[in-house]
Amino acid sequence: MKKLLTLIPAIYLTAWLGCGGGGTESFEQPSNGGNGDTNSSEQTNPEQGNTSKPAKDKGVIAYTPLTLSNPFFKVIGDHIKAEAEKNGYTVQMVDPDMDVKKQSDQIEDFIAKNVTAIVLVPCDRLSVGPAVQAANRAGIPVFTVDAKCAAENAKIEGHVGTDNFQGGELAGKAMIEALGDAGGKVLILDFKKANSCVLRVGGFKKVIDAHNKTATGKIEIVSELDGNGDRTKGYQSTADALQAHEDLNAIFAINDPSALGAYTAVKEANREDKIKIIGFDGQLDGKQAIKEGKIFADPIQHPDKMGRQIVQMIVKYQAGEKFEAETLIPATLYTKSEADNDPALK
Repeated sequence: MKKLLTLIPAIYLTAWLGCGGGGTESFEQPSNGGNGDTNSSEQTNPEQGNTSKPAKDKGVIAYTPLTLSNPFFKVIGDHIKAEAEKNGYTVQMVDPDMDVKKQSDQIEDFIAKNVTAIVLVPCDRLSVGPAVQAANRAGIPVFTVDAKCAAENAKIEGHVGTDNFQGGELAGKAMIEALGDAGGKVLILDFKKANSCVLRVGGFKKVIDAHNKTATGKIEIVSELDGNGDRTKGYQSTADALQAHEDLNAIFAINDPSALGAYTAVKEANREDKIKIIGFDGQLDGKQAIKEGKIFADPIQHPDKMGRQIVQMIVKYQAGEKFEAETLIPATLYTKSEADNDPALK
């Protein structure tokens, strides 16, 4: 099949929206075995207790996330696989490793194999557009999970994700609580290539702006830097901000890995007692950091629900049934109070 000549050159990211990953593809073969351990806000085994015989094979659902190095996307994939097999489908799961060119090639391969449906977490919300358009022309429905595709003329049949704007609002409320009446200066570690992260920052700013209209102690966003959604860049950007702003009081990071990278920089600067950190996601290491006082709070996501619901959407699509084109799952705030009572933590 012809290569996608119109593809915008890939944006090579140095890490993933959770942590750095390897460069090899990972293929999930259909099976009824367990899925192994993963770090996520929901660590249920998606196949536990599923003793019913799968229905006759109805086709293949192909899944290409941002990266499988991030446990969050692996949890989504595991639940896609379990729900798909329950409904008579097999799953092909591949890892683009944050590379939009690789992801586009994977979609091209899915088209060549004439899969039943494609589930996508875009490595780049715009640059993946030509690959999605190619699937559209081939008559293969494309669905997105977690992050949307924002490319013009790229048709997405349905989306399941977190209500990231609402989650950002929770982060803003947590920041107000963390800083108290005094207010303070805040750094935002963003990731503008992902629409979900743009929404998180938007919700955060909305709450902070509303707070500042009446508060005596204002909260000032003094810097907004790229955290790339990973520990390394989160660390580097925070270290730079600490040098530029010696009176920094707090940090909002768009996910746990960048929040944990920020904490490392703050600790090296011996300012961990002065700077509060708000993360996002609810991965196991993020929750553990909240319990240990390294992170103040996290709006948490529910990747297990995302995986199940995107398959349920595909099943309805294939049956010609009506369904809501977009399902947003509300985030919930996770604080030290929840962490202290969380049996999954040490």
